[in-house]
Amino acid sequence: MLDAQLDLWHNTFAFIKSMAFKCALELRIADAIHHHGGTSTLTQIASQAKIHPSKIPCLCRLMRVLTVTGIFSIDKNPTEEGVHVYGLTPASRLLAGPQNLAPTLNLILHNTFVSPFLGLGTWLEHKLPDVSLFEMAHGKDVQLFNAAMIADSRFLMDIAIKECGYVFQGISSLIDVAGGHGAAAQAIAKAFPHIDCSVLDLEHVIASAPADTGIKYIAGDMFESVPPANAVFLKWVMHDWGDSDCVTILKNCKKALPPGDAGGKVIIVDAVVGAGSSTLKHRETQVLYDLFIMVANGTERDEQEWRKIIIEAGFTDYKIIPVLGVRSIIEVYP
Repeated sequence: MLDAQLDLWHNTFAFIKSMAFKCALELRIADAIHHHGGTSTLTQIASQAKIHPSKIPCLCRLMRVLTVTGIFSIDKNPTEEGVHVYGLTPASRLLAGPQNLAPTLNLILHNTFVSPFLGLGTWLEHKLPDVSLFEMAHGKDVQLFNAAMIADSRFLMDIAIKECGYVFQGISSLIDVAGGHGAAAQAIAKAFPHIDCSVLDLEHVIASAPADTGIKYIAGDMFESVPPANAVFLKWVMHDWGDSDCVTILKNCKKALPPGDAGGKVIIVDAVVGAGSSTLKHRETQVLYDLFIMVANGTERDEQEWRKIIIEAGFTDYKIIPVLGVRSIIEVYP
């Protein structure tokens, strides 16, 4: 019974872990530790993060949570008895270096995304089709932010190219659909200079895209048409849309491609629930992200759900390559 109670408490207090991590992002604690060469005392963290000295005991309790959960490390100070030093772990190094994921995580933990879940039970009582959970909470639809998507693309594309660069071999031209400001396309073009890379997105997104990236930007709507290319790239796009919309997108992609025997294909970067590692942390993260994306009526799909929309859109085959943590690369062939 006590173990059962522990399970309930552990799940009940899970939001505190997220909020402690959100606080660390806001205070830029990883940057504070990085500033001191990778290890810092509480006093040094408090000074760098501009925390009031009277709150150092509270900071100590916050750091205790963040070390127990593996975000930071803790060791005894070899030069000062009774004082601990805090360090960066592989996770928190991704919050302070060149592959900084803080913008993406700040977006996920922003109040505008967290607060809709307080009404999840009420939303589930309503019949579909219905406004999204986000719309019910805020009265308007969700808008994703470029900084978060750029940070994710810079991080993920380096890994995708290193671990699975062969999917881009033999491609002469590529259109990054709903590619925003082109961070993913730039990474592909840098690694594969022979590929003519372009980005398709809505006019107001293209209007604010940076200049001199070497990438061609095309204003358009993926629900209407996709410009011709040897390959179509869709990173973190499909999970934002329901099945019928995804079928429309894929049909437009198919029209843009040469036949499969000429090398045409769609390259999708998205989650495939159940693919990849079978660890509890991996499986939990996939299904939790699915519930998170439901806030905007999005969905993370398992293989059978992917197969359904791929075949319905007129494609003949696909291949799932689970090399990107909780996400996969899906090659789709005409």
